[in-house]
Amino acid sequence: MPQTPTTVPATRHPWLIQGGMGVGVSGWRLAKAVSGEGRMGVVSGTALDVVLARVLQTGDPGGHARRALAAFPLPELARSAIDCYFREDGLADGASMRTTPRLRAAGGAQAEILTVLGNFVEVWLAKEGHDGVIGINYLEKIQLATAPAMFGAILAGVDYVLVGAGVPGRIPALASRLARYERCVNKIRVEGDEEPLEHLFDPSALLAGHLPGPLRRPHVLAIVSLPVLAAYLALDEATRPDGFVIETSRAGGHSAPPRGPMKLDEDGEPVYGPRDDPDLAKMAALGLPFWLAGGQARPEAVAAALAEGAAGVQVGSAFALCEESGMARHLREELLERARTGTLSVRNDPEASPTAFPFKVADLPGTVSEPEVAVARRRVCDLGFLRTPVRGPRGLVYRCAAEPVAAYVRKGGDAADTKGRQCLCNGLLATIGLAQRRPHGRVEPPLVTIGKDLSFLQELAPNAEPYAAADVVRWLAAGTVRPAAD
Repeated sequence: MPQTPTTVPATRHPWLIQGGMGVGVSGWRLAKAVSGEGRMGVVSGTALDVVLARVLQTGDPGGHARRALAAFPLPELARSAIDCYFREDGLADGASMRTTPRLRAAGGAQAEILTVLGNFVEVWLAKEGHDGVIGINYLEKIQLATAPAMFGAILAGVDYVLVGAGVPGRIPALASRLARYERCVNKIRVEGDEEPLEHLFDPSALLAGHLPGPLRRPHVLAIVSLPVLAAYLALDEATRPDGFVIETSRAGGHSAPPRGPMKLDEDGEPVYGPRDDPDLAKMAALGLPFWLAGGQARPEAVAAALAEGAAGVQVGSAFALCEESGMARHLREELLERARTGTLSVRNDPEASPTAFPFKVADLPGTVSEPEVAVARRRVCDLGFLRTPVRGPRGLVYRCAAEPVAAYVRKGGDAADTKGRQCLCNGLLATIGLAQRRPHGRVEPPLVTIGKDLSFLQELAPNAEPYAAADVVRWLAAGTVRPAAD
């Protein structure tokens, strides 16, 4: 029998949202630290099935993943993941990570189970031992993962779900159905088909009917770049989120392309103009809370956002470089040092991402930002989170512009679309120290993304010294203090 969900109390929303960055950069340790300061800590929801599997294979230092799995409501499913992936002594030198099953439009039960478990573990650990607010960030582009991923997060008690990289119109209703353990039919866009493909996800069946009790429906925040999409989503109760994050091109990771024809500057980066600046008066007129993201890591930016009617700001890069970040330490230290000396370059690359959205890439030695490293890397698509379902002459196939060129063309793609594309899946996992090991001693190189505006480091870390998430929160909080009246 379906259970009635409760809703996360609509108390005052946090004025600060920590960005949900990369794959594992916004991990549970960072989100927990921010939440402990009374703000919204956010974990990245991308590729958490692979993150869980690889953490277990590296020995699960500290036993954190296994502790969270012990709290999963169906112990048999948790045990299956431990039996399959856990290596008490970690991997032998040079040994490859065990592959994980892929999500598919038809079938893929084991992949869905691992996706549920990975999201449950990350949120459970972020919420462990406190009653602060935790959110999770998803990419609408990754259609097949959304339902099982969100269900795992809801099982663990997530408070907010943030969704960007697309039009997240189906997410509010999906959140409600998942919180009631109801069967969900996702409509998957298939290139070459006039109608979307229906994909069923049944939470009750996955748990074999062992339902742990009523679940809370989280607040849903849509990440958009302009008020026009926000207004479209707000028109219909079925698609209306509980609020918006307005993300500009200055934020790290993916950003929306400029409005109108794509134009590049002398450095080959997209040119943004006045049409790409959000009209905050129009946002305020929608009557829903909104946060500003991209270049907001300054107390005066917080104050300005609040003055223009925003509920607050979302800040990513300042947290990506703090001590609790999931980014590998040597990469953080290199970023901090290069920022200090003025030698850091962050390129808004229009080609790097297989999604064809501009993507920020930090220029660091030993990463795929270096042409020689990118060329030396053998193209392989063994994770496939950014694959696109395509209807070909032999049926349904999955295609990614970063896969081997011959494979892409064989599936009906144009070889020109593969130019400059990088494997974000493998590169971002390498950035958090979970790189795949290839034959002949090769290791997947990192790909580091960060925002273009790192001016906050002049105050947070002027000498490239380490700083904590709490330092970021307390520094930004000065922007919430109203000046005393004369």
